[in-house]
Amino acid sequence: MAAARPELKPATDGRAALASQRIREKMAERIGRQGVRDPRVLQAMATVPRHVFVDPALASRAYEDAAMPIGHGQTISRPYIVARCAELLLAAIARPPEATVLEIGTGCGYAAAVLAQLVGTVVSIERLRPLHELARANLRPLRLPNVRLVFGDGSLGVPGHPPFDGIVAAAAGTELPAAWLAQLRNEGRLVAPLGINEQRLVVAHKDAAGRISQRTIEAVRFVPLKPGTG
Repeated sequence: MAAARPELKPATDGRAALASQRIREKMAERIGRQGVRDPRVLQAMATVPRHVFVDPALASRAYEDAAMPIGHGQTISRPYIVARCAELLLAAIARPPEATVLEIGTGCGYAAAVLAQLVGTVVSIERLRPLHELARANLRPLRLPNVRLVFGDGSLGVPGHPPFDGIVAAAAGTELPAAWLAQLRNEGRLVAPLGINEQRLVVAHKDAAGRISQRTIEAVRFVPLKPGTG
């Protein structure tokens, strides 16, 4: 299935929509200066309206390069981090419109909406029921047919699903769960934070023979990966 790239216009007022678009474009330009180079990712960041995914009280700050609380001890990641993870993932996908990507930790749904602009199908799993429902509500007006939301234990991935072309995680554990590596197809890529007090973003590659190699990218700060549901 081809990746859906709808024209997202959550604002009904034309002037407000235009202003929002300009702010998103400026955000994408800033992310480019921070080191994200893939034009597909920058376009996705300039397309998805981040302000609809944050608390209304924080909407005026939605395009700052800052993580923000979304409730239940969780946050929406910095725009740069969302873009960086998407770029790292996309670099290993030969045919993005045909690719299926798993996101661990839906949160408010923002990163899933960005990924939906880049690949054929996004499967996103969230362990906290209130956030799963929040993401569903946030994403519904955007009408992204290639996003599938799952409520469940993200540390287990999505058992029974065909191997994923890529996996990206928004929560940090001490090691990459075996379930994630098992659900990654050969020649697929996994992007995830590792660590507790000091975290680093890592990229794991699964070669044609199923062997895993791993490299460190940069220091990051994510919420901890927790098992179970709540």
